[in-house]
Amino acid sequence: MRIVVFAYHNVGHDCLKYLIENNEEIAAVFTHRDNTDEEIFFRSVAELARQNHIPCYFPEDISEPKWAARIREIAPDIIFSFYYRLMIPGEILSIPKLGAMNMHGSLLPKYRGRCPVNWVIINGETETGVTLHYMVENPDAGDIVAQKKVQINFEDTAYTLMGKIEKAAVQLLQETWPLIKEGRHKRIKQDLSRGSYFGGRKPEDGLIDWKKRSIEVYNLIRAVTHPYPGAFTFYGDRKVFIWKVAIVEGPGGAGTSPGSILIKRGELYVQTGDGLLQVLRAQVEGCEELSGREFIESLNVNSGASFRSEVLK
Repeated sequence: MRIVVFAYHNVGHDCLKYLIENNEEIAAVFTHRDNTDEEIFFRSVAELARQNHIPCYFPEDISEPKWAARIREIAPDIIFSFYYRLMIPGEILSIPKLGAMNMHGSLLPKYRGRCPVNWVIINGETETGVTLHYMVENPDAGDIVAQKKVQINFEDTAYTLMGKIEKAAVQLLQETWPLIKEGRHKRIKQDLSRGSYFGGRKPEDGLIDWKKRSIEVYNLIRAVTHPYPGAFTFYGDRKVFIWKVAIVEGPGGAGTSPGSILIKRGELYVQTGDGLLQVLRAQVEGCEELSGREFIESLNVNSGASFRSEVLK
């Protein structure tokens, strides 16, 4: 069975690796060139393809007619997409006789769209998963083939949760691929009215609103901490990334406003809309990352100062 794989990131690498180790016929791989502005912490699909002598392509615009023509020449029986970042046009999806399937990082129809691992943490979910589904021209809207659940711990960051997603994706492929080859897999129509759709996230979306509840700020910070761009605030005219916090039980000091800083026993605390967060790791933009104690000493921070959601004019 001839397979064309669109893939990127660790899910793409590991699912492609499974197919290679299963001695499947991978006729071509389509992936992305790494963005030098992005922190590349994941394994390389392109390198895996090179090591296994698989033709590898890097289209900047997959909708250009030449790519559909190339895939017609390859004549795949099936197309897989594993964390490929571009929407694959219907002209390509219609080529393989067994259809085209995508591995999505949520339990569809919930969290259709971009960045599902970050969004589920931002929204305080305790469960997510992976879904293998047929691709149609609307994003993440095709029939579901199979799903696997993943638990989200309170301490999980997007990075640790992504590790769980990667393992679940390979396990799901291992379980369903034999059924797909034999034509015994399921096709379950999605009820999109019971789901949700989320768009992509930009670095500026990490701005902290200290008026929000502690749990909301905590969830944002762990959703975009390393290796993602990070949640940030302002201290005076300096941009400060907050990489790690802990929720403190009980309200803050009487009369303090959200963003107000409290120093207790040498530790750094910030008032939120309903309590306190202890800052464990912080970093002034362009400087080294510091512990809360080091941040206090480095900037000579005192109780009564404030973090802000905008820079002072």
